[in-house]
Amino acid sequence: MGALGLMYANIIQEHLGSQAVQFVMDGERIEKYKNTDFKINGVSKKFRMVDAKNAMPADFVLVAVKFTGLEKALETIKKCVGPDTVIISVLNGISSEEVLAKHFGREKIVYSVAQAMDSMRFGSEVRYTKEGELRIGVANGGVQEKLKSLEDFFDKSGIHYIEEKDILRQLWNKFMLNVGINQTCMVFSACYSQVLGTKELKDVFVGAMQEVKAVANKKGINLNDDDINQWIKIIATFAPNGTPSMGQDRIAKRKSEVELFSGTVIRLGKETDTPVPINQMLYEKIMEIEAEY
Repeated sequence: MGALGLMYANIIQEHLGSQAVQFVMDGERIEKYKNTDFKINGVSKKFRMVDAKNAMPADFVLVAVKFTGLEKALETIKKCVGPDTVIISVLNGISSEEVLAKHFGREKIVYSVAQAMDSMRFGSEVRYTKEGELRIGVANGGVQEKLKSLEDFFDKSGIHYIEEKDILRQLWNKFMLNVGINQTCMVFSACYSQVLGTKELKDVFVGAMQEVKAVANKKGINLNDDDINQWIKIIATFAPNGTPSMGQDRIAKRKSEVELFSGTVIRLGKETDTPVPINQMLYEKIMEIEAEY
């Protein structure tokens, strides 16, 4: 029930009713949330919540936890996954689909990239001005029929999507953005407009993305400067005072997904013999910030 989970549940519920979507969680979390007044753009909303022990196989499972919670989520959703279930992940990074495929079977996975939304959650309130879109596709042995069934559901439920022929490239493309914008906002306690409007911050934002592009190119993924420029244009359309998930983590003094971002870039930089000094700097700064919590 984070920023994306609540946003997507709200969209589905508005189009198909409260019986069409439910959150699956452990009993402790149900106790925590059952009396919570969730607000979506200022409006109080109620959502169905099911104890993981009592869950039944679902048509679709949308995994919307942080990467740090993915291992635990594998157990939580176990009873939701049947022979015909389609699993989609809106996690950041480039590895959640592989984790899910190894656990539940590659034939159940549709790759997804959630982008161009500005959803933020603080406490029990979620606000967004842009729903963005899901870029979806199959790769590495995925099943085309699963993709078609998911698209049919999205058509009914009001979730915007675009089918990608090269979904792995798109996964890396979004990863490049997250490495740049998330970490820059966290390290400098900045909002979107400050990152784009301050030369020092923009140089870090763009430089971190350039390092991902260099690593991706060596891994056979064709990212280019046009991709970077397109992300700059998209960020300029976001709520000026908004901040992404890692910026929100610093405000709430939560552990961030730094290992997923600069941690991954540093590791891949060593593998491909690619210098990544900006990501090294961001990693060290974020470690210092989190050590002070």
